[in-house]
Amino acid sequence: MPRKKKQPDGSALIQGDPYLEPFADALRARYRRYLETRRRITAEDGALTGAISRGHAYFGLTRDEHEGRPGVWYREWAPNADYLALIGDFNQWDRGAHPLSRNEFGHWSLFLPDEQYADRLTHDSRIKVHVAAPGYAMDRIPAYIRRVVQEPGSSEYNGRYWAPPQPYRWRHDAPALEGGLRIYEAHVGMAQEEGKVGSFAEFAANVLPRIADLGYNAVQLMAVQEHPYYGSFGYHVSNLFAVSSRFGTPDELKQLIDEAHRLGLCVIMDIVHSHMVKNLAEGLNRFDGSDHQYFHPGPRGEHTAWDSLCYDYGQYEVLRLLLSNVRYWLDEYRFDGFRFDGVTSMLYHDHGLGKSFEGYDDYFGPNVEADAVTYLTLANELAHAVNPRAVTVAEDVSGMPGLARPIDDGGLGFDYRLAMGVPDYWIKLLKEKSDEDWDLGNIFFTLMNRRRNEKHVGYAESHDQALVGDKTIAFRLMDADMYAGMSVFQQNLIIDRGLALHKIIRLLTFSLAGEAYLNFMGNEFGHPEWIDFPREGNNDSYHYARRQWSLIEQDHLRYKGLNRFDQAMMRLDADYHVLSDPFIEQLACHQDTKQLIYRRGPLVFVVNLHPAESYTDLRIPVPDARDYRLALDTDAERFDGQGRVDPDSRYIWRPEPMYGCKQSVQVYLPARSALVLAPV
Repeated sequence: MPRKKKQPDGSALIQGDPYLEPFADALRARYRRYLETRRRITAEDGALTGAISRGHAYFGLTRDEHEGRPGVWYREWAPNADYLALIGDFNQWDRGAHPLSRNEFGHWSLFLPDEQYADRLTHDSRIKVHVAAPGYAMDRIPAYIRRVVQEPGSSEYNGRYWAPPQPYRWRHDAPALEGGLRIYEAHVGMAQEEGKVGSFAEFAANVLPRIADLGYNAVQLMAVQEHPYYGSFGYHVSNLFAVSSRFGTPDELKQLIDEAHRLGLCVIMDIVHSHMVKNLAEGLNRFDGSDHQYFHPGPRGEHTAWDSLCYDYGQYEVLRLLLSNVRYWLDEYRFDGFRFDGVTSMLYHDHGLGKSFEGYDDYFGPNVEADAVTYLTLANELAHAVNPRAVTVAEDVSGMPGLARPIDDGGLGFDYRLAMGVPDYWIKLLKEKSDEDWDLGNIFFTLMNRRRNEKHVGYAESHDQALVGDKTIAFRLMDADMYAGMSVFQQNLIIDRGLALHKIIRLLTFSLAGEAYLNFMGNEFGHPEWIDFPREGNNDSYHYARRQWSLIEQDHLRYKGLNRFDQAMMRLDADYHVLSDPFIEQLACHQDTKQLIYRRGPLVFVVNLHPAESYTDLRIPVPDARDYRLALDTDAERFDGQGRVDPDSRYIWRPEPMYGCKQSVQVYLPARSALVLAPV
């Protein structure tokens, strides 16, 4: 008789990590809390994919019928309010003309039949809601509004009734991911070379083809949700369901995503559910007059480090708001997944500020925000239920166990977590040690040091390292010499060193630091300037909030070599599925001669970090009794290297054992270079 399958209880994570054994009860409690919340949702709304994730189809301005008459419903949740009235261009902003009715749940509603309002409530007309509560009266932007626009020449934002006469007609299906996930992180507004705010249309025409040509298979868009302060990089969101109007219309974003799909690119959205802007005029702060509607009341509701507000994830209507937001972007805009911002801040009452997370006790106990853990678990379940191919990535620096593990195992259900310690490690190394003193064994260990059985997105640098006040890897390596020393017609030892190490750092990170890879827009070719959005301190200049693509189109500048190298590195994964191959093995590490040799999948990576010593007829171990060929050479002339290795080299295997391998090959390994060998 077959044995009955054991029901999951959330403790299966222990099988892969015995250090979790003392926390088995905490893991089970975490899982039970998720199940209890899910059962409540099922009892009230039928399913996770039911009403709780379709708030955007009910609240806000939606088309439907009432007593057989077609028209527009407006609904809002405002339990503390005494009076709500819809105002806008359609009624000359008369706060007494269109009051809403309230039910026992604090839901307010109003129906505007087409027979009376079709010619008055028109597409893209301005709209707000007047909210009155004890000691409070204010015109607000509806919580579920789908478009918000800043009035020309004013600081005021207004909601818009977005109801185009013809819905957008999609032309292309999302591509299936092949090989590993190769992410190009991008900001639409600063993606143009001209000093201005770029548009969705310009990004689709000018930048998407570059990303596809480089060989990335996913583009991660920042700053999609409406935010009143451009310099926040899109992280001080005010309107969860509204596309940032700075970049264009909702349909223009859909056109961008459609074009990305045509080019074979998945589109991942940087979604911000970790906090919201404090602004009364634009956001949800004190929407119904209280400080506890969507956010925790008092000090718990304030994120002092970010000057923003913290959601109360234990409230049912907050779950509805955020889960509906997840579904909305998947359904309405056909995004292929999300990078959840600020997950560490969500997971802990102290937001992880100033914590080093040195022991497992830090991941359990009273500091953990249990409601946020449950919300993130539900959000991942929902995203994958709506789109089974959706990709979810967690931005967490704490190392919370199980973040990127299946829910029934006791995990939170993310597909990937960012390997956030890797860029910090490179920065520390570049700041504190000359490359002559780098410890190759420590580099290999650090890049490999990640949670077992959880997939990570490895990256050497992201937008964080490109912001003013910090430095990109290229700037740390070459600094001011980049402005005058990048010409191919002059010799510059600082530039030579910088270019060589830039390529090696990226290759090491790409091949060792995760099961996916991320690069921020422009960093692939060593963009020479930081990012500084227009602000009072720089006279509202856009000079540093742009990308200088023309640098890689100049034959006399060496940026093009870095760009070509990045393209060739992406090709490694496309051809050999390096990122999705879990097998990584160190073959040799010689600190004295600065040699590191390892394999990932079928490929052998041979690194020489010695600043001056090249090695002729160097015998190295290889895992397979086959000849090898050169798949990539960081020193190749086309990558603006010195071209010291013959690109057509074939490396003949010999049955000469080395370091546990039964065979070996001989190579020429120049100083400050890396070779990637592929079996013939």
